[in-house]
Amino acid sequence: MTTVLSAVAWPYANGPRHIGHVAGFGVPSDVFSRYMRMAGHRVLMVSGTDEHGTPILVAADAEGVSARELADRNNRVIVEDLVELGLSYDLFTRTTTVNHYEVVREMFRTVRDNGYMIEQRTHGAISPSTGRTLPDRYIEGTCPLCGAAGARGDQCDVCGNQLDPTDLIDPVSKINGETPEFIETDHYFLDLPALAEALGEWLKDREESGSWRPNVIRFSTNILKDIKPRAMTRDIDWGIPVPGWEDQPTKRLYVWFDAVIGYLSASIEWARRSGDPEAWREWWNNPEALSYYFMGKDNIVFHSQIWPAEILGYNGEGERGGEPGTFGELNLPTEVVSSEFLTMEGKKFASSRGIVIYVRDMLSRYQPDALRYFISAAGPETQDADFTWSEFVRRTNGELVSGWGNLVNRTAAMIAKNFGEIPEPGELQDVDEALRAQVATAFDTVGDLIRTHHQKSAIQEVMRVVAEANRYVSETQPFKLKAPEERARLATILHTLAQAVSDLNVMMSPFLPHSANAVDAVLGGSGDIAPLPRIEEVEDLDGGPGYPIITGDYDNVPAWGPRPVTVGAPIAKPTPIFAKLDTSVVDEELARAEA
Repeated sequence: MTTVLSAVAWPYANGPRHIGHVAGFGVPSDVFSRYMRMAGHRVLMVSGTDEHGTPILVAADAEGVSARELADRNNRVIVEDLVELGLSYDLFTRTTTVNHYEVVREMFRTVRDNGYMIEQRTHGAISPSTGRTLPDRYIEGTCPLCGAAGARGDQCDVCGNQLDPTDLIDPVSKINGETPEFIETDHYFLDLPALAEALGEWLKDREESGSWRPNVIRFSTNILKDIKPRAMTRDIDWGIPVPGWEDQPTKRLYVWFDAVIGYLSASIEWARRSGDPEAWREWWNNPEALSYYFMGKDNIVFHSQIWPAEILGYNGEGERGGEPGTFGELNLPTEVVSSEFLTMEGKKFASSRGIVIYVRDMLSRYQPDALRYFISAAGPETQDADFTWSEFVRRTNGELVSGWGNLVNRTAAMIAKNFGEIPEPGELQDVDEALRAQVATAFDTVGDLIRTHHQKSAIQEVMRVVAEANRYVSETQPFKLKAPEERARLATILHTLAQAVSDLNVMMSPFLPHSANAVDAVLGGSGDIAPLPRIEEVEDLDGGPGYPIITGDYDNVPAWGPRPVTVGAPIAKPTPIFAKLDTSVVDEELARAEA
């Protein structure tokens, strides 16, 4: 048994999340975590809402509410949406807890005391009309290195280089289009050059392991070529106070310094709530533990450079040495699992321009597993992918309904009609043995693909075996076996089918947990083979305001492997598991998007 941390990107709480977000961080991390639990590993899946930074203030100002009010509201919306989608977090929390504040401040103090936080005077961008700091990502201009338009103040997505807002040619504010004003200000900088050698050695080890996706390791190694100190504080009054600068209330820690520490603070909060406050150390101090970080490609730099650098600085493993703080020597990421972007009808998601499908709206009209299936089968795993309503309808109807749903329904319907219970099989023929062998072999294939983050290939393999099971029905034609002397053969075929459906359902359960429970119930099971998350209202552990968390009980999952059906289990006439979509959905949704 291996100890596995599933560190899931923290959705930003300036608004509800759209399906592009959950395609990057949500569904892939949940499929992986569910499989790893079934494979016998001890999994801790954590995340929460990221609630600091200027974008929250900008959104709050636009609505005439406080930053905390906006964060509270969006935190709850996001929590409800992710539970509805079935994401099996052990703890989904938020960055405004007292626990998180204290963990972040401890990290900062130790990194600073080890010599990797340096004070520098620099130029900060402010909005001339409001006097408020403009975050790097809210400033755009032409990249001075490659000449690409639309480069941000923190990096250019075209050439991958880190930038400062002052580097940009013709910089403008994304908020209101005005030219930012640059003023002198003092900040703490993470001394990345002093950590570059350690970062490079870690990335070299990761590259030689061959486990990282090629696009992620290439990007990560490229950004080491022009490494320089990076500001970790901001001129802002919404965020975590800077240790040592408590007398300067408009100086706060950079949101990206504090957000990535959330993986650690959430683990600590989970342990405290579990009754064993030190339990988190099994995932963070145990050198044999594995950790996987799930996100979209725009967050690679923060997870393959900034967060590892913070850990190395905390551990005292840079060129200046140092000693770990109270958290001990922390584990570096095993793998940064980054997906590419999901677009919508050929356009980049943009809430401000109405190019968006919010998770809540999607789940109010369609089954959560239909969305999970689309993301798993056609999502942006290693290259950008496009969501279109026509493709969503085609895959739902042609694959989910006609393929998997049809196999489940016809199997249960024939058993219900002919026996009313799962029959005792007789002597197996070659065709029966062949199907059983294909299903059994698929467990290893599918499991290895999920474990190595090839989820599209994994679900394709499951669907390939589903097609083989449907072909088995066509070859054996159980619906024609009506004579008394054919009843034993009919029982064998239907038992073989029931077993195939049961085993395929185990393989499907990481991808489609809601329907996996429904299929299990159809086959006479308890209907709880894929535990679902729940919302709990909790008090802050350290006296702050209460908030909702996502948690769940995921210990009693079936082992990854065949799940024998029970002879004599009653089988009733089934109703369809998946809803077939009318083709009019395409025009209706396109019209809704244009309204």
